[in-house]
Amino acid sequence: MHDTTELTQAVERFADRLRAAPQSRLQRGAAAQGLGAARELALRAQRMEAPGKPPVTMPDAGVFTVADQLLVAGTDFVEAWKTASAGSRDDASRQEALRAELDEAVALVQEAAATAAL
Repeated sequence: MHDTTELTQAVERFADRLRAAPQSRLQRGAAAQGLGAARELALRAQRMEAPGKPPVTMPDAGVFTVADQLLVAGTDFVEAWKTASAGSRDDASRQEALRAELDEAVALVQEAAATAAL
């Protein structure tokens, strides 16, 4: 199983920055970037957990909840990824695909944080 620390740290850093941001900055787009990242992580987690089931979109609960939504989605993704990874230990191509999925998730969060310009 691969280490998910890089994703966890990226999510936590971005969430901390969102929590510390003033309302004006959140409303100018930082919250939207955080929600977009949270929604994408949640969708990816759902696809890993139930591949044939249509995913549910995370709701917009307001600019002051985005940090928490991001943390929940990041945690859900990590847990779904670990479960999928443990279930495919003997399948090298599946392990490679899961590693790519993890790398993409890290890049997604880092890009959203950079675009949010906090």
